[in-house]
Amino acid sequence: MKGIMQNNMTEEIISIEQVSKKYRLGMIGGTTLRDELQRRRAKRKGLTDPTSKIGSSSVDNIGEEFFALEDISFTVNRGERIGIIGHNGAGKSTLLKLICRITAPSGGSIELNGRVASMLEVGTGFHPELSGRENIYMNGAILGMTKTEIDRKIEDIIDFSECRKFIDTPVKRYSSGMYVKLAFSVAAHLDSEIMIMDEVLAVGDMAFQRKCIDKMSQVSASEGRTILYVSHNMNTIRQLCSRCIVLDHGHLIFNGDVEEAISIYLGHDSKEYSSHIMVQPSMRSPLWPDPPISIEEIIAESNDGIISFGEKMHFSVVIRNRNNEDAELFLRIAIRTGNGAAVSMASTPGKILLRANNDSKISLFLDTSRLVPGIYMLSFALLDGGALGFDTNVDVLSDVYSFSILACPEFNHGAAWNTQWWGNIAINDLTIEEQQ
Repeated sequence: MKGIMQNNMTEEIISIEQVSKKYRLGMIGGTTLRDELQRRRAKRKGLTDPTSKIGSSSVDNIGEEFFALEDISFTVNRGERIGIIGHNGAGKSTLLKLICRITAPSGGSIELNGRVASMLEVGTGFHPELSGRENIYMNGAILGMTKTEIDRKIEDIIDFSECRKFIDTPVKRYSSGMYVKLAFSVAAHLDSEIMIMDEVLAVGDMAFQRKCIDKMSQVSASEGRTILYVSHNMNTIRQLCSRCIVLDHGHLIFNGDVEEAISIYLGHDSKEYSSHIMVQPSMRSPLWPDPPISIEEIIAESNDGIISFGEKMHFSVVIRNRNNEDAELFLRIAIRTGNGAAVSMASTPGKILLRANNDSKISLFLDTSRLVPGIYMLSFALLDGGALGFDTNVDVLSDVYSFSILACPEFNHGAAWNTQWWGNIAINDLTIEEQQ
């Protein structure tokens, strides 16, 4: 029996071979029969297309070609939990739509060995005029389930969704959070071999997100379900996924270990500098897209972003001043949990002198001794201290470095720390003043 289970777990359930998806930007095809006849006549005579944009010389230039995905290949085994990450526009949602058969690839092949339950956006697959209960039956029927099978699971679906009070109300009156709760509950409980989630859990509250992550882990382990999960929340990627794929401008650039994938996504070149970040324009706040004084590099002297409880973090920051005058600015580092909750903030005690038309490398230590074990994100900002204590942002990099603090036997005397009660800041030990 054990051997059979092992074979099932290594069974290939998704195969993607050299898949590409091409779109045309702008105008697609002719607009009228007259335009098509004029285009054909001009092409036959070797003349410029009279319907083309001004300045265009090609009679065939209907629209610029754009590859949302190009030559993507990978396989997924039954029971795997695959994270798909990448910056906006990398091709993540396009890939999921191809797998779900919503759209067809321009090239390559996709083979699935099982039914797919997907949540690509809030309310996908729901009919707004039907009630929550009716939508559960409709989704089950689409997946090929009988009414008897759905009857057997509907109470579990309603309980998990936390929408029992509104289950017979048309879903057009649901909030976005209620949509997500019901849609996820349907996808998690109905009989499908593949679950596909595209960032939709970000709409729900934190308690429900944790509940969903636990549920996906459970059905993957106990039922052998395969999960494809897209998210920008690296904490949930770490909690759920056993393997990670990184997409960049339509290309698959990494397929493997979760931590290495996150490192690449956050701007690290993990093969050469595991904690060396070369700042890219996409990492910079859109409010300050091209600052004259900017942070160019961040070098963290840690072991792949992992430190022990109580350690200090050693950083080097390269700041470029493109101005013709010297400047004096503060450097501030903000610390947040992987879920985005603000934890702490630290600033340089004094201003940093930045020479004109020059790069300055600043070394500094960050005290993390009061942060409890867990996963954290660092944001960096250059600030110009103004009058009356008001600071002006010069350059802002949000959540550009991820690090983990590991527990040690001395932390909390070896007992588990409940962040729901105590947060992410350690409380100082009590001092016994007198004992009788």
